[in-house]
Amino acid sequence: MDLALFDLDETLICEDSTGLWLKWLVSQGFAPEELIEEERALMEQYYRGSLSMEAYMHTTLSPLTDMATTTVSGWIRRFIHRDILPRVYPDARQRMDWHLQRGDTVLVISASGEHLVTPIAEQLGASGALAIGVEIIDDRYSGQTYGTMTYKEGKVSRLHDWLSQDPARRFESIWAYSDSINDQAMLEHADNAFVINPAAPLSELAQQRGWEICHWQR
Repeated sequence: MDLALFDLDETLICEDSTGLWLKWLVSQGFAPEELIEEERALMEQYYRGSLSMEAYMHTTLSPLTDMATTTVSGWIRRFIHRDILPRVYPDARQRMDWHLQRGDTVLVISASGEHLVTPIAEQLGASGALAIGVEIIDDRYSGQTYGTMTYKEGKVSRLHDWLSQDPARRFESIWAYSDSINDQAMLEHADNAFVINPAAPLSELAQQRGWEICHWQR
């Protein structure tokens, strides 16, 4: 059995899940319109590799502060069906299905919050998810995060933590799929690395390392 790691945003789906989520919140009147521009500015830092993930999560979690988890879960279910599932790359679905048919464990590992990533992974049929921890106190969102961020090298750290929780987990090889240069550490950690619709820096790195370049389209 192998382990397959899939990044979420711009890898499994053709857009950014958190950006879509904030637009959904604004469209429903649950967040101010200015939040979309704030998030867009932070994403520019992400693409340059200079993002403070703490600042990003503080901003994007702000609409949920003090909200009941049951309320937000209902919102997220509606959001996934309207805005996420139609944006899944067909090739991504086929690749996930290929791994599952082989008996592989499929993890979605993302630098988005677990409140979004975990239910998205469930809807896609993945075995599990690793994402940024979102703090809940007394069944309400605090607006804060916890634990190691699944961002850059943090993805590999969290993967090691996940593996250590069950010493019986043994994988013959690791496969990794990502669109982002920010996932270089995860791709380097894998035995089989695939880059999805890469921008120039990741494309150049892939050619240097002999990683397969995939062009997935909706």
